[in-house]
Amino acid sequence: MTPPPPLLLFCLLSSLSYLSRIEAFAPWPGSSLLSRKPYLSSHSWICRGPTTTNRNHNIVTLLSHEDQIQNDDNQAADFSFPSNCLSPSRRVILRSATASFVTLTAAAAPALSLPNNPFAPPPPQPFRPSSRCTAYLVDSTIPPTLIPYRAGREASILKNLGMGSGTSKEPFSRDDINLNNFMNKAVFGAIDATKEALGGISNVVGGEGKVDRYASFVFLGANFDADSPTARGDANADADLAVSLIQDICRPKERNGNTAIGVAFVPISAQSALDEFIAGSGEAASLDRFMAALKSVGVDPNLTERHMPIFQLAREKKFPLLALSPELQDLDVIRNKGGGLQSLDPQRREVYVADAEGFIVLTRDPKFQLYTEKSLLKDFTPSSPTISEEAFKAEQANFFAERILVHEAAATVIAKWAAPRPNSLVITLAPISDVRFMGGMNGRVPRVYRFLTGDEGRGVGEDAVTTILLNPSAQETLSESRFLRLEIGTAPNNWTYQTKITDYFWFSSMPKVNMLPRMMNEQ
Repeated sequence: MTPPPPLLLFCLLSSLSYLSRIEAFAPWPGSSLLSRKPYLSSHSWICRGPTTTNRNHNIVTLLSHEDQIQNDDNQAADFSFPSNCLSPSRRVILRSATASFVTLTAAAAPALSLPNNPFAPPPPQPFRPSSRCTAYLVDSTIPPTLIPYRAGREASILKNLGMGSGTSKEPFSRDDINLNNFMNKAVFGAIDATKEALGGISNVVGGEGKVDRYASFVFLGANFDADSPTARGDANADADLAVSLIQDICRPKERNGNTAIGVAFVPISAQSALDEFIAGSGEAASLDRFMAALKSVGVDPNLTERHMPIFQLAREKKFPLLALSPELQDLDVIRNKGGGLQSLDPQRREVYVADAEGFIVLTRDPKFQLYTEKSLLKDFTPSSPTISEEAFKAEQANFFAERILVHEAAATVIAKWAAPRPNSLVITLAPISDVRFMGGMNGRVPRVYRFLTGDEGRGVGEDAVTTILLNPSAQETLSESRFLRLEIGTAPNNWTYQTKITDYFWFSSMPKVNMLPRMMNEQ
């Protein structure tokens, strides 16, 4: 409660002190300082002395001694002291003064308006939703966890990707300096710096500094079809978000002249149409020819229209566009003719598969088998719900052959473009189902790249590949609840091959809190 003003408190104490002295020494009964006069009614009296009290209004008025004597002289003949009126006691005077003080204080500052009043209700506040991040790292812990990144960190992450740093698949740890480790960091940090310096000196060949630069790859998993939850909720939100991320990734100067954008839905035979579009001026006639060329090879015009913001960005930046899909006729032979990969012409297979041996060995890898069971085959739908078990297995095998050919063909095209360009970056747009859990086209690129370069991939491993899922839903991550699924391989018999779904989740706006599991502190 706010204390009363000093001046008001001083006046009150002075008045009470003065009243006490008067009451102690004044001869109240019969004294000239005391007179009672009827006031408005026979039951209200004014006590004239050092104080005059109006009992109806609880107001204390101080009168001077001379004014009181004059009033007594003028009114002595008219009024007499009532026989039933007692002398005012000190308690009555103090009670009246205290009531007056409380009234003045309340009028000056109401109790509920005081800032420190514990009984005052809090002022109403407008509703403000909690702020959540839009970028989340899927940390490689067991089980995986989500690390939110503030908006200020997003640009730094994308810039590092543009500089070719890739994404580490090791668990995230904050490497802060504290009192427990600062000497450790000082000693071993100096040793590491010396090793880096010596390593840089050893790379000097023929008087020129030789700096190792590695190719890097970014896969943006997005859905542009009409069945996507994102497409129903916010039209073309994935395309707009992809354009924003690509612009931030390609800001570093390292991206000038050695960056390409791959599109997974365009057949390889339409590569010339993509090249012509990039070299065109953007006129309406050029755009119509581009749309007609893609339609002629079986591409859905609606799908092309939804990718148009990415195509326009590539033409503005002069980034080459890469067609990654096998021909639709070849996929139809594998899926519907019932022959599998063996039914495809060998020359056509060589176009799609550069590393034939690695392509076959991969199917026997336990980690890939886990991916096939938990992710790849989840998208299979039989032709009829009443088919026999034998027919079901045959159709499932053909679906499997089709999808692994699609993934291998895309990885082959990407690696072929990046192999002669050591510092290149390829940004690929593909459906979420083809890049989730690291087993699709994104998981094949390092192997194919190593096969094409022949020198252990020039440092290109799984860390050189970064996967980002744009606006994913729980259903798209194969979750049976509202939460996003973060991993496959949680049973005791496959824990060794546990794989996280992606490196990053990226959203156009704040996601719902009930879809984000295992949240850690913001970074």
